[in-house]
Amino acid sequence: MRFDADFLRALDQLRFASTRAFAGSGRGDRRGRHRGQGVEFADYRPYAQGDDFRHVDWKAYKRLNRLLLRLFDEDQDLRIYLFLDASQSMAVHGKFDYAVRVAAALCYVGLAHLDRVSLLPFAERLGMGTSTGNALQSIGRVLELLENLKADGRTDLWQSMNEFASRPARPGLAVVISDFLDPAGCERPLALLTARGHEAVAVHVVAAADRSDADDLSEMDLVDAETGEQRRVDVTPGLRAAYARAWTTFDAGLVAACAKSRATYLKADVEVPFERTVLYTFRSGRLFE
Repeated sequence: MRFDADFLRALDQLRFASTRAFAGSGRGDRRGRHRGQGVEFADYRPYAQGDDFRHVDWKAYKRLNRLLLRLFDEDQDLRIYLFLDASQSMAVHGKFDYAVRVAAALCYVGLAHLDRVSLLPFAERLGMGTSTGNALQSIGRVLELLENLKADGRTDLWQSMNEFASRPARPGLAVVISDFLDPAGCERPLALLTARGHEAVAVHVVAAADRSDADDLSEMDLVDAETGEQRRVDVTPGLRAAYARAWTTFDAGLVAACAKSRATYLKADVEVPFERTVLYTFRSGRLFE
C-alpha cells in the first residue's frame, strides 16, 4: 500500500474541514475556540488577580488607566476518529481494499496537520485500533495495522458505536467508512455519535456489483457474505428490476438517515479511481478544505 510522490504532495495541500470549533488537547495548525499563546491577536479582557503581567497591554493602560490583558487565538489539534468497517460484506467486490486505502489517506492528511488520529476497525464489535498522537512519523503504525487487517464477521454498527460512546473520548470528527449493509440501519449509530458531541461523516463504499450482481437471466445460488445463508433464485427480468428498485431505496434511505442524524454523507465508489475520490469527491463534499 504505497502512494506515489505526486499523490502525497496533493494530500499535503488538504486539511480536514470541520463545521464546529472543537477544543483541542495540544498545539496544532488550526484555529481553536480557546484563547491561548498563539500569534494572532483576538481580544482584550480585564486583568484578574493571578494573571500573567507579561500579557498586560501597557499602552492601553496609559490611555485608559485600566489593566487589560491581550488575548490571542491558539492553534490547536483536531481529534479525528476513523471507523473502518472490517465485516465480511466488505471483502467482496474490492470494497475493503478500497476502504483501506481511503483510511490510510485520511490518516496521512490528519497527521500532516498535527491532528490526533484514532483508527478503529469494527464488525460485530469495535476492534483493537490504534491512536497516533499527532506526529506524521506515526503513519507507519497505521499502515501496519491496515495491512494486517482482514475483513470478517457480521456488521453491527450500533454495538460498535455504542462501545465507542461508552469510552472517554474528546469530541471530534468521527468518520465511518462502510458499505452500511447492516439490517439494523445506520441512523441510530450515527445519531449516537452526534449526541456525544462528535461531527459525524458517513463514507459509503459502494461497488457496481452491489447494485446488480446478476449478469445472466438464469437460476443461481445467492449467498449472504456475512451469515452464509443461501437461497436459490430464478433471475428473471422482473426480479432484476425489483432488485434495482430495492437498491435505489436502500441508497436513498441511507442518505435520509444521515440527514436525520445530522451526519455528512459521502460516496466512495470503487469504480472511481481512488485518488479522484480522495482529492475531488471528498473535497467537494467538504470533508477537506
